[in-house]
Amino acid sequence: MRKLLFLVLLLFTPAARTQERSGHPLLVGYFPQWGIYNQPAYFVKNLITSGSASLLDQLNYAQGFVVDNRCAVADPNADLNLVFTTENSVDGIADDPAKPFRGNFHQLQKLKKKYPKLKILISLEGKAALFAEAAKPEHRQAFVASCIDTFIHGNFAPGIRAPGIFDGIDLDWEYPNEDDRANYVALLTEFRRQLNAVRPGQRLSIAVGANEDHFKHIHLEVVSGLVDQVGVMNYDYNGPWSHTTGLIAPLYSIPGDPIPHNNIDETMQAYIRAGVPAHKLLLGVPFYAYHWEKVNDGNHGLFQAGQAVRADQPYNYIQTIMDDYDAYRDPLTQAPWLFDGHTFWTYEDPVSIRHKWNYAQKQKLGGAMVWELGNDTPDAELLKTIHAAMHARPVHTRPEQRIHESAISTR
Repeated sequence: MRKLLFLVLLLFTPAARTQERSGHPLLVGYFPQWGIYNQPAYFVKNLITSGSASLLDQLNYAQGFVVDNRCAVADPNADLNLVFTTENSVDGIADDPAKPFRGNFHQLQKLKKKYPKLKILISLEGKAALFAEAAKPEHRQAFVASCIDTFIHGNFAPGIRAPGIFDGIDLDWEYPNEDDRANYVALLTEFRRQLNAVRPGQRLSIAVGANEDHFKHIHLEVVSGLVDQVGVMNYDYNGPWSHTTGLIAPLYSIPGDPIPHNNIDETMQAYIRAGVPAHKLLLGVPFYAYHWEKVNDGNHGLFQAGQAVRADQPYNYIQTIMDDYDAYRDPLTQAPWLFDGHTFWTYEDPVSIRHKWNYAQKQKLGGAMVWELGNDTPDAELLKTIHAAMHARPVHTRPEQRIHESAISTR
């Protein structure tokens, strides 16, 4: 078995080194398919009006589905049917309702014409059990072939064919269990084989969890030889499942944290120890916030008992409420939070993001991965911060709110 694994590595590693050869860190952002239903709506055109499109190296379109061991368009209304107007179309040309190809996919096609260097991947998402079934030997080859046919060859629906929109596949299987270990490797091997058969340079990436329980059943050394990127979801370290407040994406362990090993640094070091080359790791950055109510007032609300609210809010919402709260920042991690003596918010801001990228540079990571672009401000404040930090340029953002540096953390 071990000889077979090394043969897999030798066979596919040359096709999986595009990031190493690129010579610069990648900025990857997830685009929300459901953005068209938001208030206000988030369209593909917003990538242009915000300035995001010119900054991104890669756009991961969330999402495609797994249905009956086949790949499927997740939302035909959003992806294929919606009629875009002159106002919200990428090129200012309204869709013809009589033509069959409309929706987000048509807008992505227009986006690629304006930004031909931008790579677009389809992110396959769904329940773990659906991935596990599709990855079984009796389904695997046909499943992958359906993904290639649907998204790479662009056979989206009867009468709708538009190849060349997607440049690869992002696999978001949350999460393989012990019984899936061999099938996970075999599935990625099959994806790599079939993508290479289409044309060289097709990308294959995976989204993986921040908790060791999420990746302990993945043979990471082998998997990293098959994929171009390992996008680590470095967020949700604390959230609405907890009765104690905490930070959404702490960079390091903070004194007083009831879960001291629950932080980005320990996650990334675990991946590197498991055999993932640092240059293939993407640091995940959340563009959203969590909050708790009825929070005790000790430690400015941090690590205190409270009532979690089971919903996230975008960073652009945080910008509208900051004047109503006192803002605090941990001096070690530079992570901010808001607290008014009752309600606690955890989020990321330009200062904490710059600090995270300094860490990523020191670790020689391959880039950053954003979830998700629709949560940013209309002028893409957070994305511009990451891009500027990557390229060592100053970025002009709105004036920083006066933030109190918490005395909790010392090192």
